[in-house]
Amino acid sequence: MPGSLWLVRPRTDGGNDYVNFVRGGTGIEMREGSHLPPQMPLLKHRCWLHLDEEERQRILLLRQQGFQSSEPLF
Repeated sequence: MPGSLWLVRPRTDGGNDYVNFVRGGTGIEMREGSHLPPQMPLLKHRCWLHLDEEERQRILLLRQQGFQSSEPLF
């Protein structure tokens, strides 16, 4: 994974739920939030994962929770 990976799921109100994985130090920071332009993004949750946990979490989000790979939202 390069420096950052974005997963996005559109919402019915025109906004998006997002998950951003950012490589840092010895692990991956996972940031979960929502964004409804023109408002500022809302960060709902963040945690650190090991590399193997990141892959499992990414697969779960893509296959079971309706997220898709995306360019950065902001």
